[in-house]
Amino acid sequence: MIMKETRKKYSGVIVPMITPLNQDLTLDTHALSRILETFSSQNVSAFIMGTTGESASLPETLRTELVEQTAKVKKDNTLLYAGISGNCLKESIDAGNRYADLGVDAVVIHLPFFYPLSDKAMILYFESVAEKVRCPVLLYNNPLTVRWSVPIEIIDKISTHPNIAGFKDSENSISRIKTACRLWTGRDDFSYLMGCAAHSSYALEKGCDGIVPSAANLVPGHYMTLYHAAVEGDAAKADEYQLHMNRIAEIYQNRKGISHAIPALKVIMSEFGLCKPYVMPPLYTLNIKEQNKLKQQIREVLNTLPVKQ
Repeated sequence: MIMKETRKKYSGVIVPMITPLNQDLTLDTHALSRILETFSSQNVSAFIMGTTGESASLPETLRTELVEQTAKVKKDNTLLYAGISGNCLKESIDAGNRYADLGVDAVVIHLPFFYPLSDKAMILYFESVAEKVRCPVLLYNNPLTVRWSVPIEIIDKISTHPNIAGFKDSENSISRIKTACRLWTGRDDFSYLMGCAAHSSYALEKGCDGIVPSAANLVPGHYMTLYHAAVEGDAAKADEYQLHMNRIAEIYQNRKGISHAIPALKVIMSEFGLCKPYVMPPLYTLNIKEQNKLKQQIREVLNTLPVKQ
């Protein structure tokens, strides 16, 4: 078991934040402020415009507004990460520089999701972004949406680039976690973040630097408790919290795929006044019957959670 005495800059609990919307699909700035206040009170950071944030569906005007508003209200005890993934390299670079100027701390990018890429093409793509964006860049692997996986060896090869600060891996693979921790746990200049939330405690216990769990939109403090338990060497407590967090995730994920999970997550957040249940097309807002079932289920699960410590 690995116990860390110091935290890297890009570490801890990083929440892949939902994008709060009004019924007319404009940005819900009141909900945004409530969510960020909750994050700040628990010392967790926000990752906006990731997969959970419906990044592929947001018009650029809304994306820019989201960055502007988030940067204005975020507190000094948290970092702000912004996704810039897309199919056009120039647009991603331009967005990265625009968001950097607006105050984000780092940008996050995965591969384009149209053309299959060779290893060489992957390297050139990520390096092109890192060389032209005026803030630190974190790489992102998400085979669920991109439809192919970035080999760990490629990430390691470009991990020494001076503007590549870390790697978020959302692939469900224990072997990748073991390899990544072996390669990067001792690196002061490179952060390894676990994006597959079900492996949060395991990855932290093996030496990863941070976790990126979508359920932390609802219970950020419980994930912070899990994080501290894991890095302080209390594996039993971390694993206990992991089981509880898995039960929450199962409610909105429910084996129905990410197109259902995102609107379902917004529904359970709406039950506690954090946001409204609306999503950007092509996703759709769940009907009242589905919403009521989810709200009942989350109430039942939350009543069984341990008091956050």
